[in-house]
Amino acid sequence: MLSISFFVLLSTLLSFGASVAGLGSTCSTPLGAGTAGPNDPFWMQNIKHQGIAAFNPDPTNYKVFRNVKDFGAVGDGVHDDTAAINAAISSQNRCGLGCDSSTVSPAVVFFPQGTYLITTPIIPFYYTQLIGDARKPPTLLAAANFAGMAVIDADPYIPGGGGAQYWVNQNNFFRVVRNFVIDVTRVPATNSQGTGIHWQVSQATQLLNIVFQMSTAANTAHQGIWMENGSGGYMGDMVFNGGKFGIWGGNQQFTVKNITINNAQTGVYSLWNWGWTYQSVTFNNCQVGFDVATGGLTQDSQTTGALAIIDGTATNTPIFLRTSTASNGKLGGSLVLNNIKLNNVPVAVGVVGGATVLAGGTTTISSWGQGNVYKGTNSNGVFTQGSIPAPNKASSLLNSAGQIFHRAQPQYENYAVSQFVSVRDQGAKGDGKTDDTAALKNIFAKFSGCKIIYFDAGTYIVTSTITIPAGTQIVGEAWTVIAGKGSAFQDFNNPQVIVRLGDAGSQGIMEISDMLFTTVGPAAGAIVLEWNVQEPSGQQGGTAMFSSHVRLAGAAGTNLEAAQCPTSGAGGNNCFAAFLAIHLTTSSSAYLESTWVWNADHDLDGDGKSQISTYSGRGILSESQGPVWLIGTAAEHHVLYQYSLVNAKNHYMGLIQTETPYFQPNPVSPAPFLINSAFNDPTPYSGNPSAWALWVKNSQNILIFGAGLYSFFQDYAQTCLTSNNCQAQIANIDSTSSVNIYSLSTVATTNQLSVNSNGIINQSKNVNGFASTVTSWSPS
Repeated sequence: MLSISFFVLLSTLLSFGASVAGLGSTCSTPLGAGTAGPNDPFWMQNIKHQGIAAFNPDPTNYKVFRNVKDFGAVGDGVHDDTAAINAAISSQNRCGLGCDSSTVSPAVVFFPQGTYLITTPIIPFYYTQLIGDARKPPTLLAAANFAGMAVIDADPYIPGGGGAQYWVNQNNFFRVVRNFVIDVTRVPATNSQGTGIHWQVSQATQLLNIVFQMSTAANTAHQGIWMENGSGGYMGDMVFNGGKFGIWGGNQQFTVKNITINNAQTGVYSLWNWGWTYQSVTFNNCQVGFDVATGGLTQDSQTTGALAIIDGTATNTPIFLRTSTASNGKLGGSLVLNNIKLNNVPVAVGVVGGATVLAGGTTTISSWGQGNVYKGTNSNGVFTQGSIPAPNKASSLLNSAGQIFHRAQPQYENYAVSQFVSVRDQGAKGDGKTDDTAALKNIFAKFSGCKIIYFDAGTYIVTSTITIPAGTQIVGEAWTVIAGKGSAFQDFNNPQVIVRLGDAGSQGIMEISDMLFTTVGPAAGAIVLEWNVQEPSGQQGGTAMFSSHVRLAGAAGTNLEAAQCPTSGAGGNNCFAAFLAIHLTTSSSAYLESTWVWNADHDLDGDGKSQISTYSGRGILSESQGPVWLIGTAAEHHVLYQYSLVNAKNHYMGLIQTETPYFQPNPVSPAPFLINSAFNDPTPYSGNPSAWALWVKNSQNILIFGAGLYSFFQDYAQTCLTSNNCQAQIANIDSTSSVNIYSLSTVATTNQLSVNSNGIINQSKNVNGFASTVTSWSPS
């Protein structure tokens, strides 16, 4: 069994000491190191639990935090704890079978230290975070007679349902599993029910800090993660020991970061996708690293469309990657390998049946690809199975080993409860009605840099800008909501910030976890997040946000649901959701991991499916000079653009995912907004323009390692999918910018890439299943 020191090693990276220009009034020195005793439990267990679900039918009595031991779980590895755990998850009429989605019953289900015997699957209901003690992660031990698809089943098949499941896979949002050892070694090796997690999920989902223990028998059928569908998503900081497969995966897109797979027969099996990005993956003593199904060039025969792997390592593994079919000189599954270190790996890239495409050994693969490679304004790609243009990686983006920097989400497991301050204890209500502006401003003025600020679950209304000073560390509970409301945020000719992260030019740490930012409509002038703070010298990635999202409209309390904003557009000016979701300003640096910036296309509450027409002007605007890391991020349904980089430098973006608003081009972009030059708004393309998924202007050292840019509708109709022309252009880079794009997959867009707003790469040349894929584009 893996030593718990693995988790301790992760923990050393989880939080940085505060470095601030100013401190709250309650201290004269920064918070410093944690003071928890060696035998203390994780602070989350004993902190006062007073979070509320503001829009639950019974907010007074509804409990957000649930300790499984309060529901009868024992955690001794002997008693069957399955029923108690599922009771903790499901109690108080939460969103399970028969409920498409809901935001009004969030839950943190906490597991203290111990070993929990499991005999049938744990089913995390909608809007659930399963969190184990981060100091000594608990073990979920599958019994020898375990019966079910997986120890944790995030989307169960309904018995007798003809393949139907609890939730629609593409809308299976808001799930977290964090801090566990999942042990299936008692399950007979030949039994495929020895699976850790069935993870058929979509955006705003996270697997984090998990160790999977599986059989190493020659005939093992065990699997760590099994995933057959969905539209994810992010997972990272995991270890897989043994098994037939570490990850068996099929999903539209995913970002996977910092995983280690030991002694598996196959580390990762890729069944199908439109694009996955793996960052920092390690194989030790596996038979095959990546086993990749390829060759399906239609929607019905879809296999792996695009796989991009950066900073990989394999040791004593005969094959690093193999495909199921040979390419035969044409696109049939795009591959990108960047900075892959091999130690005693005879075959770097091969084909099932024995053919070697790229010899291995003990060597480093700098930049290699298989697929169609494009350069500059040349509209003709070259099928390549070999070296491809290498990106210019800014030194500020790299760690000491020359890899793209990454860090783990801070969990503050070495900190005592006394080192936290609750916003509700300090007068904030979070009830979705009270104006909490003054209370929150007072809390930051008193405690920033002095305590870790704990946002008890709730919806905190603010009616003017709140500034979170540099040096602040914030932890939410089940995606605590800060919502901008009122006249200050209603004028798109005079946009105002809801939450400002640091004053302009400020420097210091900023850590935000498990938060959600939104508006109460109408909010045409709302800038949801303005990010100003720059990381301290010597504290790389010190300004960071994890598992936190901007979710606009489509939820209880937003005043922007189906009743107010039907797809007919009858809601008019009352259906403005925001001016701009996230603005990374010139002097800022930022590390965003597992962040979804979503203007809702449908109600999450109500019937959970009705489409809506609401208007958010802009997704993510970055003018930052860097460093900026966008790891596992997505931006969807904003009117002018999803990602815009203007005068920016030194960015790593992988994977990014977008969707165009379903109502476009009725009205055409930028309507119902206006072009605002003060925010460097892009020019829509000619004709009947829809939103840009990606706009890059006068920006340098930009590395995009995996992109899924999708357009599914025209005015809510989908006939354009057949003709692949839901919009004419989707991604634009000007000729003054220095950008490398790898593994670019688009859906139903005539031109996959434009230069200076002129379409260059036609999707018809790169059909790769449902999507079309460009393996590499570089300016020259």
